[in-house]
Amino acid sequence: QVQPVESGGGSVQAGGSLRLSCPISGFTGSDDCMGWIRQAPGKGREGVASIDRNSKTDYGYFVRGRFIIYRDNNKNTLYLQMDSLKPGGSAMYYCATTAGTLGCSTGRVGIYGRTWGQGTQITVSS
Repeated sequence: QVQPVESGGGSVQAGGSLRLSCPISGFTGSDDCMGWIRQAPGKGREGVASIDRNSKTDYGYFVRGRFIIYRDNNKNTLYLQMDSLKPGGSAMYYCATTAGTLGCSTGRVGIYGRTWGQGTQITVSS
């Protein structure tokens, strides 16, 4: 049973850093595409980053070079290291999973990813 719970959010000033965590265990055999999505008030959800079973990563154009997604298989935990945060990054962040049979990308996670937790809020002030 997959029961991830996101953590690590908070309030930071622009340029600051945060690391999100999402403990995940017991993935179904088909849900081998993992990632992070975000949703700001009044906006639709969008994929932020993804990682597939082979640790191949993908990022939304708006975070490339600033965020790193990685997975610790020993701890069954997914992470998102967020550096150089911008005010536009304020949103609720969720970890999400989806089947990777048709490929794994930020776009697919953003559209098809299932979220399991309540999310973690990030607020970036200028």
